[in-house]
Amino acid sequence: MGATTSMAICLAAICLTPVDDVAYDRVDMVEVNHFYDEHGRPVFDQVIFYDWCPVQSRYNVRAWRLLKTPAQVPYRSRQQDGFVAVWYDGDTLRKVKANAMRESWTQHDPELVEREYLPKEQRRELCKLNGKCPSSP
Repeated sequence: MGATTSMAICLAAICLTPVDDVAYDRVDMVEVNHFYDEHGRPVFDQVIFYDWCPVQSRYNVRAWRLLKTPAQVPYRSRQQDGFVAVWYDGDTLRKVKANAMRESWTQHDPELVEREYLPKEQRRELCKLNGKCPSSP
């Protein structure tokens, strides 16, 4: 199944799914990261979601997900003025909008490095299906 077919299926699922069955989020930036080992072999791809922190003047990781299908890759949406990622996150259909997007190819895991700036326990996660968004502890 090609990327176009996967995207079409995902978009059809959104159109056929009642609005209450979609978890919506907005972040400041989304990153598609391609992680490689020391020999340059691909290890995994991930999508990292960031919120801007005005106090630290930097982006902090909010959440991340492994990139399992091409349909998860954020796409540019002029209608929504930014970038949109839509995918099934377990049993939850999730739609995340971002103001900006970047793509990186690294031999380190940016999400792990970012834990030095904002520990995982202090991050805001993505919203739950019921619309309740966890806040920072």
